[in-house]
Amino acid sequence: MPDARALTVELLRQQVDSGEVDTVLVALTDMQGRLQGKRLHARYFLDVVLEHATEGCNYLLAVDVDMNTVDGYAMSSWASGYGDFVMRPDLATLRPVPWNPGTVMVLADLLWEDGSPVVASPRQILARQTARLSDAGMTAYVGTELEFLVFRNTYEQAWDAGYRNLTPANQYNVDYSVLGTGRIEPLLRRIRNEMTGAGLVVESAKGECNLGQHEIAFLYDEACRACDGHVIYKNGAKEIAAQEGMALTFMAKFDAREGNSCHIHCSFRGTDGAMVMADRDGMSDVGRSFVAGQLRYMRELTLFLAPNINSYKRYVEGSFAPTALRWGRDNRTCAFRLVGHGPSLRLENRIPGGDVNPYLATAAVVAAGLAGIEEQLDLEPAFEGNAYDDPDADHVPTSLAEALDLWRGSEFARTTFGDDVVDHYANMAAVELAAFGRSVTDWERIRGFERL
Repeated sequence: MPDARALTVELLRQQVDSGEVDTVLVALTDMQGRLQGKRLHARYFLDVVLEHATEGCNYLLAVDVDMNTVDGYAMSSWASGYGDFVMRPDLATLRPVPWNPGTVMVLADLLWEDGSPVVASPRQILARQTARLSDAGMTAYVGTELEFLVFRNTYEQAWDAGYRNLTPANQYNVDYSVLGTGRIEPLLRRIRNEMTGAGLVVESAKGECNLGQHEIAFLYDEACRACDGHVIYKNGAKEIAAQEGMALTFMAKFDAREGNSCHIHCSFRGTDGAMVMADRDGMSDVGRSFVAGQLRYMRELTLFLAPNINSYKRYVEGSFAPTALRWGRDNRTCAFRLVGHGPSLRLENRIPGGDVNPYLATAAVVAAGLAGIEEQLDLEPAFEGNAYDDPDADHVPTSLAEALDLWRGSEFARTTFGDDVVDHYANMAAVELAAFGRSVTDWERIRGFERL
């Protein structure tokens, strides 16, 4: 659906002339799913960047979480001099940033100086899959459900404390609790209202199971627009929390209790809006093959859904995070949950956590579904009962190392995304594994300081 609040360039000119807007934030999404970019004077954006774009160092797609330059990336290295790529604003994403006065934001696509796309850019990876889907006469619609933990500490206090002994916003399980969400309604209300002001369509906010855990849900949208909204919301929610003297985290597994999920709902429709996945009797043949594609290929694409070492700590039996690659009708013990009816029929992928890069995960979902349709895969019967107890199911990979091996060895991934993309994100995972392998954790100190 069109974004009713998206700015036009003409309206932006008026706002700049009146002094209402003075800053344009031009941002890209990096491998980790974070917004990176620069704040430009609004007049400079209108006079120069609109016509000529702007630049950013190509190491932005070749660093770890700490922004360390690391080896192994073909596109960016010391040997190649760490040059620039072009950040071309996508003016369809131009929007207000209500939590930053006088500021608007625009997302950028990445190009090389010769105009060719930066193929490892997450937004480009998704764009290539949605283009393939469009060529097949279909469009993907997506909704992402991000959970987060809220603490009554600032980000600086949490850092100084080593993220230990933080004070959660709630001291008990507040899943669906109106009283529990009321404890931090000023924060939740700001996030809801200011995301609405940024052009996102908010559905609801609710409490979740872990201490201080909450979720704000947004209306589904075309796949790329949904992912754009996801990264804007995730970044903005952190900024708003910081302004309120609090901190929130989307990390997949903060403690031994429930992790932060990011369930991805996806449905295919015809490019004319017609139903594709559903028919009068329920799921269509196309819909069944779409689900079958998820079952066939998602295990080897898990790296795009669970990109960090911590991601795999969520997959605990009985935790509402999946372990079995089964599908079921409204069954939350399965990795894939079919929900809705008729035009609202969709598949919920329960594998991703709150640390997911939405463009990469959605690209994996679209690619697997399209492959299932093209190959006319047959769908196994819906699983009934507790999928955690199914001894015959294929399982979600249990570690980043396992997911990396599957990704590297996947002929499907290489055919679908290309060797450049597979090797690029394989290196990202290898860098994280190597860094973790060199680290000494609190768990090791507690077990080994005296007793070993």
